Amino acid sequence: MVDVSDKKETLREAVAHGAISMQPRTFELIQDRKISKGDVLGVARVAGIMAAKRTAELIPMCHPLSITGIEILFYPDPEKSRIEIE
Repeated sequence: MVDVSDKKETLREAVAHGAISMQPRTFELIQDRKISKGDVLGVARVAGIMAAKRTAELIPMCHPLSITGIEILFYPDPEKSRIEIE
């Protein structure tokens, strides 16, 4: 890996987008927090935060960077039984 120890610290921002489509009944259960295993979106939020913290371990050739904030946003679309994630 390239030595970046002399590189100046810079402010960076990364935004990832994704979406998941599902059956209408599943969408309804998630929205109503009635999935038997618990709060699906809460667990997804925690998983996203954990993944962001481990970016340098999970992505080859990625240098460890200090992370000062992580925000996971969910945008439900009832008409398409879909949740967009940012």
